[in-house]
Amino acid sequence: MKYAFLLKPHANARYRASLSKLAKAETACLLKAWDIPCEDLKDEIIGGEPFITFTAPELTGGAFAALTGQSGICFAAERTEDGLLLPLRRPEDGFIPAELPHILKYKGKTNPDFTFLMLHTAKAASAFAKREDRLTVLDPMCGKGTSLFCALCEGHNAVGIETAKPSLQEADSFLERFLQTERLKYKKSASSLPVKGKALRKTRYEIAPDAKAQKEGNVQTLEWTGADAALTGEIVKKESCHLVICDLPYGVQHAPKENGGMSTLTELLDRVLPGCARAMVKGGAMALSFNLNTLKRADAEAAMEKAGLRPLTEAPFNDFAHWVEQAVDRDIVTGVKD
Repeated sequence: MKYAFLLKPHANARYRASLSKLAKAETACLLKAWDIPCEDLKDEIIGGEPFITFTAPELTGGAFAALTGQSGICFAAERTEDGLLLPLRRPEDGFIPAELPHILKYKGKTNPDFTFLMLHTAKAASAFAKREDRLTVLDPMCGKGTSLFCALCEGHNAVGIETAKPSLQEADSFLERFLQTERLKYKKSASSLPVKGKALRKTRYEIAPDAKAQKEGNVQTLEWTGADAALTGEIVKKESCHLVICDLPYGVQHAPKENGGMSTLTELLDRVLPGCARAMVKGGAMALSFNLNTLKRADAEAAMEKAGLRPLTEAPFNDFAHWVEQAVDRDIVTGVKD
């Protein structure tokens, strides 16, 4: 069958210019994860609109959900021999509204669609690519929670760490208001976590679509802790997370800050990645994005390997480099825990 996916009319003109490349790369990763042969993955203009098209055996079940639910498209169709497009009904979202990651605006916010791409890429690389049940996603530098909110929207549990406590306070206030507005059932609790002589504050949410699900324990969880990302190994339970996604500081206007001081990006990775690897289950995967102008891809791969992960250096996981803005060329390195 020949498939045609319409690219999103993204509001960010810079991201829109890279969307075709990123959508094709994401598609290739997902096809590989599901062991689906593919021909002629390419760009096409159909009716004046930008599509990516490819030929593959009929997509069904989880493969169909994964491919048509990818981050860069808004419409999926089968393309007939005479050129007609037959719309395909894409999977419905979970009970958490899809706008959650998009609402809160702040300086340095990661594009939610790019965050979804990282999440899908990590899952495609992992041993859990074909699993449709709930996974646990970790972001050791979660900022104001965009990555965690994306994970919730995908039906997963989320764990975050952020050294800037005001960021977590704002994210916490936003999330609680959002859940109340959407009339979702939730339980919020706070605890003190002793780590290396310090009492770290951990906040936990248990979120359910309704009272029945809440009573039965059918909940999604989100936890975040205010701490240095280098403490990930002490904060997050060993072998408890399936996927790790992290958007590193770009290091353009300022160096990455850690625990009140400055460091290079390679030093940051050496401090943070071992704890992330410890938190990952066997077969788990990490997607790490960064600015190629401030961190070489080879250095990011070396840091992953040093932490005990195996970086994926071959296609299709090596083709995500794209221009974001002046002085920022972004890329993704993906690694797995064997």
